[in-house]
Amino acid sequence: MPKRVAVGRVTSDKMAKTRVVEIPRKVRHPKYGKFIRQRTVCYVHDENNESGLGDTVKIVESHPVSKKKRWMLVEVVEKSREVDVAAMRAARKQSGEEVEVEDAGDTTGADTEPAVE
Repeated sequence: MPKRVAVGRVTSDKMAKTRVVEIPRKVRHPKYGKFIRQRTVCYVHDENNESGLGDTVKIVESHPVSKKKRWMLVEVVEKSREVDVAAMRAARKQSGEEVEVEDAGDTTGADTEPAVE
């Protein structure tokens, strides 16, 4: 029997050499016919820690690596472009740089304040 191949999104990368990958799917409700979003959660072995949070990855079924891990990472299809603003600010603060916050100011587009009568 051939090994199953799936594509999913990494939802956790906090363990060493292990990633949690969610594979989304839509299932039709048997009585009402509405399509429901469901997901399958897989624990994936990532030997080189090449994937990160939010990445889209291709995984393949394998022999049991541990109690929950039954999948191996094949490739990172697309890297995540999400930016963790809180982590960036913490890194800047730790390095000693000042964090500047710009004031948005007036968002109405008027250059001057209206005259008070």
